[in-house]
Amino acid sequence: MIVGPVFTREVVTAPRRARLYIFRAAYVAALLILLSTAWQVLTGTQVVRNVGDLARFGATAFQLLAPLQLAVALFFSALSAGGAVAQEKDRRTFDLLLLTRLSNAQLVLGRLSASLLSVLGLILAALPLFAILALLGGVSPAQIGRSFAVAVASAIAAGSLGSTLGLWREKTFQTLAMAILALVLWLGIGEAVAFGILGRTFGSVSCETVAACISPWRATLEATRPFLAGDQTLGPLGGAVEGFLVFAAAVCVALNATAIALVRVWNPSRETRIAPAEIDESPVAEGAAETTSIEPSTEPGAATHSWTVHARLGSLGKEARPAAAALRRIRSRRVWDNPVLWREARTWAYGRRILVVRLAYLLILAVSAVAVYGILHAEGRIARTDVALPLAPLFMLSLVLINAQAVTALTGERDIGALDLLLVTDLTPKEFIYGKLGGILYNTKEMVLLPIALGGYLYFERALSLENLVYLTGGWLVLVAFVAMLGVHCGMTYFSSRGAIVVSLTTVFFLFAGVATCMRIIVAFSGSSFQFQLGPFLAIIFGGGVGLYVALGSRNPSAAIFIAAFACPFATFYAITSFLLNYTLAVFLVVVATYGFTTIAMLIPAIDEFDVATGRTTAGEGE
Repeated sequence: MIVGPVFTREVVTAPRRARLYIFRAAYVAALLILLSTAWQVLTGTQVVRNVGDLARFGATAFQLLAPLQLAVALFFSALSAGGAVAQEKDRRTFDLLLLTRLSNAQLVLGRLSASLLSVLGLILAALPLFAILALLGGVSPAQIGRSFAVAVASAIAAGSLGSTLGLWREKTFQTLAMAILALVLWLGIGEAVAFGILGRTFGSVSCETVAACISPWRATLEATRPFLAGDQTLGPLGGAVEGFLVFAAAVCVALNATAIALVRVWNPSRETRIAPAEIDESPVAEGAAETTSIEPSTEPGAATHSWTVHARLGSLGKEARPAAAALRRIRSRRVWDNPVLWREARTWAYGRRILVVRLAYLLILAVSAVAVYGILHAEGRIARTDVALPLAPLFMLSLVLINAQAVTALTGERDIGALDLLLVTDLTPKEFIYGKLGGILYNTKEMVLLPIALGGYLYFERALSLENLVYLTGGWLVLVAFVAMLGVHCGMTYFSSRGAIVVSLTTVFFLFAGVATCMRIIVAFSGSSFQFQLGPFLAIIFGGGVGLYVALGSRNPSAAIFIAAFACPFATFYAITSFLLNYTLAVFLVVVATYGFTTIAMLIPAIDEFDVATGRTTAGEGE
């Protein structure tokens, strides 16, 4: 087989894991709860009299679930494929695969296919639920087939992107961050083309059709339409959905061909190679040694203590004297009182190529700022939702990247064994936790401060009042602290690095996906009263609380985490309804109180139970 033994092993071992069936059941149950909630809202507001009412409900529910499934396919495909390769590289097991007789194609395609098994299983598990919508009417089997074809093609393309980035990058955070940024750029380019950045037509093809051919989001919206009119300008492709399938196939071929050609060039990474210039081949006479004292530097920031280096310099001949002179020129660096924070802030702990992540983020920020500028200076009345449309993805992206930085800050050190070395030092739990949190915020300072600056620009343009700017800034900083502490909490609680990353990022993803889905349901049935909406949404609130408690408190339960897990979904729903009613103060108070309490509920156990959570306590102490 071209995919090789890596894929074969995954096929054999995956059915033995209980989590495979748990994830599938949880995903289908979540979709079923959403479908039931929408049904309860419908029947609570009107009487279903005929088949036409059922058909309208089926069409509305299908247009609600299909984009949600696409988001799940894109996010988890990139996360699974990129994270799997990055974790193997962190643990140095990928280098062992390079020593085998596996071909480049078997390495790349085998790892990619194994990573996509779980995601494609989730998509196929939801097929019977979508078939129920066809029985209600309003949705044809052709619509369901087109939407699933787009979701599968998008999942394979996103997985190929994550896999290629994982093979190229050295660090897990670089892989995850660049994969998420690339997905956002992909969707953003499609939206920009649809809104006319290239004009109304591109050649002889309308820009809306071009956007549907290159963007999975636009292709899904096109696939959910009841009737598709053929576009003669696309030639043999026939329509935009077929055009997207061809485009996705071309992306997969290009990415995987690049990875296959360069996998042994990129790996092992340069960080693991020893440069010839670093090897000292100067002859050393036996039995001859001299102690060379290196004077402390008087420059600001240098260490204040002197130290001695014992170097075997032979007889200090002409070859050895330049080496001794080079040693005397070494400058030491001052380490702060918190060495963990110093290491996070003053060294390249996550690789030098993290600058690429920052540049990509700045590019997305610039695109959002240009979009906001265009909306503010457009003619006509500006609605609040018009301004929020380009800002919401940017804020969501920032929180996801901060969370990815936080969780990989611990999992990366655990994979290379550095965490075990830190645990045998005299570092206190406060120094470690606060040092990590400070380093996380320092390394993601652009993602923390620039959204606030964009809010300041809205205030300057009088699109945002000073009161709402204060609410936005305060709520944003609380959410930043929440996602950062969530990453640290998951990194300490889950000893499996891959499990910690999946749980942490999945929690943040479903937090925003749940908010967006609830808002869509409320808007879709906006004619109903709140009393009819509250009852059905209690099921979603309760299910979200159970899921959040399983993610946060199953490994390290506490009363505070239990309260926070069930309070967050209810508070989020209340914040949504308050935002739609323009009660901004209520939104601010609820977000600060709920997510601030959740952050503290994770922070205090992380410090008080640090030794137990990290395994610092030895087994013999209990005897």
